[in-house]
Amino acid sequence: MAPAADREGYWGPTTSTLDWCEENYAVTWYIAEFWNTVSNLIMIIPPIFGAIQSVRDGLEKRYIASYLALTVVGMGSWCFHMTLKYEMQLLDELPMIYSCCIFVYCMFECFKMKNSVNYHLLFILVLFSLIVTTVMYGMLVFTLVLRSIYIVTWVYPWLRGLGYTSLGIFLMGFLLWNIDNIFCDSLRNFRKKVPPVIGVATQFHAWWHILTGLGSYLHILFSLYTRTLYLRYRPKVKFLFGIWPVILFEPLRKH
Repeated sequence: MAPAADREGYWGPTTSTLDWCEENYAVTWYIAEFWNTVSNLIMIIPPIFGAIQSVRDGLEKRYIASYLALTVVGMGSWCFHMTLKYEMQLLDELPMIYSCCIFVYCMFECFKMKNSVNYHLLFILVLFSLIVTTVMYGMLVFTLVLRSIYIVTWVYPWLRGLGYTSLGIFLMGFLLWNIDNIFCDSLRNFRKKVPPVIGVATQFHAWWHILTGLGSYLHILFSLYTRTLYLRYRPKVKFLFGIWPVILFEPLRKH
């Protein structure tokens, strides 16, 4: 975590319970943690386009909700790292729980009838969200997601690559997040001795945002691909500008 000696800026004194390793207001007076803030764009812009495309394709609302939930996570994290205010910290943390519950629901419902609703699972996930909101959050969501990926890849083994790629990217981000926390003092001293471009590359909490945002986005694609395949659509993974993955599909032709 960052030491208390960080400077103040536009948003005033820090009131959040967490202050990350990035130097506060080092880039601009208006943003407390610049790189930790702008790195959230990967969780904001692509999911918005994903939600728009899902509406155009007439996909089930759960997938629209998945994209929008990831966008809300990115916006909450943006506000938190920009201000380091406690109210914004809650806006950062709680949407993570809710979005994970949506992801889990989508995965467990991949092999159900179109537009079906599993009220029992909904009740469990809503109850879990309420408990976590008032008490704590932990590894249960991670366990549920891991189990859901196992179930899907057992039915469609060739989807294993996409599912575990998203999980692997997420875990890589989690590793960098821990490095940023544990070795904060050493990282700060290192940044003072190297050119700025190298210092920016060691903002590992920002990398955590980028990698978990990408991993979450790929998880939605994985779930969506599995679902549309089960519904007898013809999903195809395309790369915009040769880089960014999206799913395009056509309904099965009627004979």
